[in-house]
Amino acid sequence: MPATRIRRRALELAALLGATLALSACGAATTTGGSGTIPVVAAQNFWGSIVAQLGGNRVSVTSIVTDPNADPHEYETSAADARAFADASYVVLNGAGYDTWAQKLLDANPASGRAVLTVAGALGRQPGDDPHFWYSPDDVKTIADHITADLTSIAPARSAYFAAQRTVFESALAPYHQLITSIRTRYAATPVGATESIFVYLASALGLDLISPPAFMQAVAEGNDPPVQAVATMRDQVRSRSIAVLVYNVQTVTVVTTGLQQLAGTSGVAVVGISETMPPSYATFEDWQVAQLTAMQHALAGARSGA
Repeated sequence: MPATRIRRRALELAALLGATLALSACGAATTTGGSGTIPVVAAQNFWGSIVAQLGGNRVSVTSIVTDPNADPHEYETSAADARAFADASYVVLNGAGYDTWAQKLLDANPASGRAVLTVAGALGRQPGDDPHFWYSPDDVKTIADHITADLTSIAPARSAYFAAQRTVFESALAPYHQLITSIRTRYAATPVGATESIFVYLASALGLDLISPPAFMQAVAEGNDPPVQAVATMRDQVRSRSIAVLVYNVQTVTVVTTGLQQLAGTSGVAVVGISETMPPSYATFEDWQVAQLTAMQHALAGARSGA
């Protein structure tokens, strides 16, 4: 996301950089922690969940952004975050401008023994591309393979274990993939709307026709006011029930998006909320995604039966 969304107080940043520099003086990251596990830091808890499952009892994972009630684009780092990065042997970042704060922590804490996976880079994406890669089933699979390869490179003697964990994780994803296939089969080409670009990848995977103006979705995702014409188009789509479902990001609430949700309620358009950060009520990435996909499936079924 653009730098305008990353807010930092000057005094906090100065204190944080001082802490990270002090930590880096302690030496490079080690391959394993005191318990023989690989210390891992994930910038977001959904990537952290995936690493934890792929690494099993051979990793110790710390996820930094975990609060589903906050805007992850405005995350403010702490000295505890700096220490976690300094101690990590493996770091997973989202990239594409989504978590520039994490890259700053790494840059302030160089360590020769640390491996870093930037999801955007592994996928061949650039800053400015839609960074919500965890909502793309194909991207999740690609990154899971990258993580397994990285963990194997860090601890080659445990390669068989990591390969087995990858198989277990793929099995755990079965309900997630089954729901995606079921929705695509039953509701392909159904017109839907979204208040921001977080839903773009998943809409494509589900075969849904996302007809919301891209200018509207992108503006809201970047924390900007959407163009007047785009707002008018969104309201017309909801009011006329040109869309079966309106998807909104529960972590980004604005006057405009709240107004659209209210209009959907009075117009008889189903509303489905999805989040950027995995809520603590879910044990794993796939549990979270299955719950959201189930809500989407029910909304689409209700829209079809009421048509």
